[in-house]
This record gives sequence, structure tokens and C-alpha cells, in this order.
Amino acid sequence: MPNAYDVLKERGFIAQCTHEDELRALMGKTSLTYYTGYDPTADSLTIGHLLTLMAHAHMQQAGHRLITLMGTGTGMIGDPSDRTDMRRVMDNDEVTHNINCFKKQFERFIAYGDDKAIMEENAWLLDLKLVDFMREYGVHFPVNKMLAADSYKSRLADGLTAFEFTYMLMQAYDFVNLNRQYNCCLQVGGSDQWSNIIAGVDLLRKVEGKQAYGLTFTLLTTASGEKMGKSTGNAVWLDPVKTSPYDFYQHWRNTEDSIVIRNIKLFTFLPMEEIIEMEKWQGAELNRAKEILAYEVTKIVHGEAEAEKAQIAAKAAFAGVGDLSNMPTTDISHTDFGDGMNIIELLEKMKLIPSRGEARRLIAQGGISLNKEKVTTHEHIVKVSDFSDNNHLLIEKGKKIKHRGRLTP
Repeated sequence: MPNAYDVLKERGFIAQCTHEDELRALMGKTSLTYYTGYDPTADSLTIGHLLTLMAHAHMQQAGHRLITLMGTGTGMIGDPSDRTDMRRVMDNDEVTHNINCFKKQFERFIAYGDDKAIMEENAWLLDLKLVDFMREYGVHFPVNKMLAADSYKSRLADGLTAFEFTYMLMQAYDFVNLNRQYNCCLQVGGSDQWSNIIAGVDLLRKVEGKQAYGLTFTLLTTASGEKMGKSTGNAVWLDPVKTSPYDFYQHWRNTEDSIVIRNIKLFTFLPMEEIIEMEKWQGAELNRAKEILAYEVTKIVHGEAEAEKAQIAAKAAFAGVGDLSNMPTTDISHTDFGDGMNIIELLEKMKLIPSRGEARRLIAQGGISLNKEKVTTHEHIVKVSDFSDNNHLLIEKGKKIKHRGRLTP
């Protein structure tokens, strides 16, 4: 069986590691228990989470046991890492709801069972007594060292609250507690978690006298290096209600040329031998690589049937003919539409624009098309006669977003 560390490294998952040679050797000779924490900051996972789920799948295939730790406690505070302001404080009901949504999604990707994976919650943090905790664990955290961590340093100019400052201590304590319960010796997470992970490794060594390890995965970024995620406003959700299978497929189909092979390595289970051959592809062949990527990832997340539908609809939309039934569609009643509707109002109903100002800008730049014709003015009136194909019309936003409007009785 291949060493999981080698598999992860070859596919481009690994960003940082505390004791690379030791951890690689350990992962090659024994089954170890490791964990990743997930704070319930939304009611769905995103493709950023999917990156870690793919890494977990490779780890599970190599026989390692995963603990998915739901942030029942840490979610009440919020991780300041990679933030320019304090996270919105959630109440108990919202945290519980989001965790339940997370759990349902995790069960679609991870095989749970005592010897495979464990689902845990860090509700133990809610029962800690502040003075006792600080006397036993807070003494191991030099403030000057904490302030040098990226997770805090970037926030000092704008204001870092004592509320958030405790997050690193909470996460480090999670590692200690999981080690005591499950002999967990490795914490993994995104590269923005490096400071927090190091704190946990150090705390476990100091209070238990045990060797522990930390490993981070590369963060999901665009070709320009921009982070993908809900905090940056460009999240792609795993929940089909929040991001339809068609839109999900289209996201991957529209991957930039420079990162398509990177994404195939990270987000598919295609053998590396095949991917190495794809690295030689150029020009039009990269479009084929994008189709493979989009189909494979959509199949993993939404199932083969939805992947097939999305692929057929995407090809039909591109050609302008064929089965468009799986393209995102907004129903508009005759009563609401009347004798006609302004193009900006229509875009609002389809939820294709964040604001009317953005709609005017797009139209001025030639970024909106109606039935394959550029809309040249924001005063354009869409007419009933535009719904020519079985009461449908096609709106295109830029080159990548296609949406149908359907006129209903």
C-alpha cells in the first residue's frame, strides 16, 4: 500500500509539516489517528472543505483513522485566522443547525466507524472553568509568541479582541483532549491554520510529554492566487440547493488553463499516470481536461446521474441547441412580467447581479446577452416575444454564466 504522505505530496496537497521525515515514516509503517476541526460558520461545506475531504479519502485508503471535530465550542468564538475583522458571533441554535448540516454532508464523503473515522464535537470547551483552565494551560502560551503568529499579527492594526485571542488556546486544548481520548497524534488543516496547529503540537508536548505532529494542506485559490471561500464572497457550495449541480459543474468547466491540472490532482481520484500524461496537453486539449475535471468532481459530490445531466446541459448551452432542461431556470409569471420588463429588473429576479449599479456596468461593458444578442443599454425592455423557445429565453452573464427565464401562466 502506498505511503499516504507520498500520495498527498505527489498530488500537491501538502503545504507545511512539523516533522516531515518522522511523520512520513510513521504514516508508512502504522495506522495513526489524526483530526481536523471544522467550525460551523455556514450551513453548508464549500469546495475549500472538499479539498480536505479528498485528502482524508487518500488517508483513509491508506488505513489511517480520521476524527472530524465539529466546532460546537470553538464555533461560539470564531477563528481570527485570515480575517480582517471579527467573525459574526453565532448563537447556540445557529451553531447546532450548521453542525447538523455539516454532519449530513460529511457522511456522504467519509466512511465512519471506530476503525475508520469518528465524528466528535468539542462541546467540552463549554464546560471549562476559566480560572482553572488558564492556570493549567494558559501558562504555556507566551503572549509575544502568539502575537507573532499570522493568525493574530494581521489583525493587530484593526483591533484584535480578547474574545478572539483565546481561540488558539481552545484549539490547542482540543488536540490535548483528543490525544487523551483517542491517542490522536496528528492535526491537519488548511495552511491558514499553521499557527494554531503548532500551538497544539507544543501544548501536547508540554503537558503530556508526547511527540505530536502538524500538517497543513494548500488553500484553494484561483489562478491569480485569490483565496476561494465564503469569506471572500466567491464560495462554491456542496449543498445542491445553494449551488446547483449545473452551476457546480460549470465552475470546474471554467477553470483557468494554468490550474486545471492542479485541480485534477487535488479533486479527482484519477491515477497519477493519467494526470501526468494530461500535463502534456495544450490548446484545445485543455478544454477536454476541464470537461474531465468538471465531470469527475460533480460525480464525487452530486453523483453520476447529476454529473451526466450537468454535462449534457453544459454542452447544449455552449452549442445553443439540445437539452437545456438542467440549466438553472427562473420562472416568471405573466402577471409579474406584464407587457415587458426592464433588463435590470429581470437580472434581479434571476439573482444574477449583486446591485443595479453592477448591472449597469456589465451592460455598458457588453457583459450581458439576451438570446445570444448583446444588450446595449440598461433601459432595454425584455418583451414577451423574447420568450420564443417553449416560453424560454437565455440570459448570459459574461462568458461563463448562463441562465434561462421561463414565462409561466
